[in-house]
Amino acid sequence: MKKLLVIVLLALASGAQAESTAAKKELVAKVLLLQRPAIEQAAQALAERPAAQMMQQAGIVLQSKVAADKREAVAKDIQADVKKYVDEVVPLVREQAVSVAPSTVGALLEEKFTEDELKQLIAIIESPVNRKFLQLGGEMQKALLDKVVTQTQGVIEPKIRALEQSISKQLGLPAPSAAAAKGTRPPAKAASK
Repeated sequence: MKKLLVIVLLALASGAQAESTAAKKELVAKVLLLQRPAIEQAAQALAERPAAQMMQQAGIVLQSKVAADKREAVAKDIQADVKKYVDEVVPLVREQAVSVAPSTVGALLEEKFTEDELKQLIAIIESPVNRKFLQLGGEMQKALLDKVVTQTQGVIEPKIRALEQSISKQLGLPAPSAAAAKGTRPPAKAASK
């Protein structure tokens, strides 16, 4: 009789655990749905990173190796190629990120969070205060970076010029032009969110 009671209790416990797992899976799916924009944004940044690096390298080569009268046309061609790449690759990477999120992020959430914690997490994500805070992200980042640039520009620009001169010398290239040395080139763009 005791064996039968133990078997029944084990069966009930495993049934309750299966229900808990199903409920937990639903909560994880909801977190992933709420986090989809962040997942897509991370995927976009990943896909755009190589293009941004190549654009930066191309800009350097344009200034030092391409005749001034041809720079604008070459730059436009490069920008068109980069745009084509981004237009083709970003949707693919986003789709893949959303596709693998349940087996990666979802698996971690299911493993590391209890059902109660997942419910709390969803409440935080859906909170109007959290949404307002997240909407300010780009504005806060811009304000911070603008102030940092303003306050460090006088110290950083001479160091940038010295680094440019050192690299140019090491590569056997002519010293940066006087215009570049005076900081008249366009400022670098801050990363956008």
